[in-house]
Amino acid sequence: MKKIFALVVVSLLTLVGCGKKSTLDYTELKERGYIVMGLDDTFAPMGFKDETGELQGFDIDLAKEVANIIDVEIRFQAIDWEMKEEELRQGNIDMIWNGYSITESRKEKVLFSDSYLTNKQIIVVLSDSTIETKKDLAGKSVAVQKQSSALEALKSDEELYAKLSGGNAIEFDTNNEALQDLEIGRVDAVVADEVLARYYINLKGEDKFRVLNDDFGSEEYAIGLRKDAYELKEAIDNALSTLKSNGKYDEIYDKWF
Repeated sequence: MKKIFALVVVSLLTLVGCGKKSTLDYTELKERGYIVMGLDDTFAPMGFKDETGELQGFDIDLAKEVANIIDVEIRFQAIDWEMKEEELRQGNIDMIWNGYSITESRKEKVLFSDSYLTNKQIIVVLSDSTIETKKDLAGKSVAVQKQSSALEALKSDEELYAKLSGGNAIEFDTNNEALQDLEIGRVDAVVADEVLARYYINLKGEDKFRVLNDDFGSEEYAIGLRKDAYELKEAIDNALSTLKSNGKYDEIYDKWF
């Protein structure tokens, strides 16, 4: 019986060893030949689909240049932004890269690359709104994207957050949906990334909206990797540094901003 039990254990271990590995390190990614980048494909101008369905944006262009330098094909995969860290953990994607802000709570879940762009969480209202400051948001309906750094920034002001209409923010799947509801008057304000909000405002008409002088602070964009992906982080950091020194980063920046 002991021999039979030992054989069963060995067989089970063999089967587990032959199972699909959920995460790959940098060397294995290079051997595989491609890396999967998870993104919210509605996040203009960082990564979004144009009228023909093609992905474009600042992060898309930058990621392609990084991929060329580290010599790995990049594949873009749209994901549910609310599940981004879980998608990364399960190995469905290899990195989160799409206006992904560094926050303390996210540091517990991912390994961040060096930051590559500064952003602010701004407050957008309609041009004829009576809201002038953050304090004026008390009693008002404020929209944000689910699981966004905008939501974290808003919640960090606990006293103000508790005073919002309903005692909390109204959460949308995408920033575009939040801004669309602002445009038709269903919500009173939107807190969102400055790069996205100003791009949206430019498209829709600057006369329709107003950005408050108050904001919810600055933050840095970076690429989110699995916690043990140190080799990949080093390769990406070196590639970003190269792009900044050779002028390619500035070229992409000027194209989009």
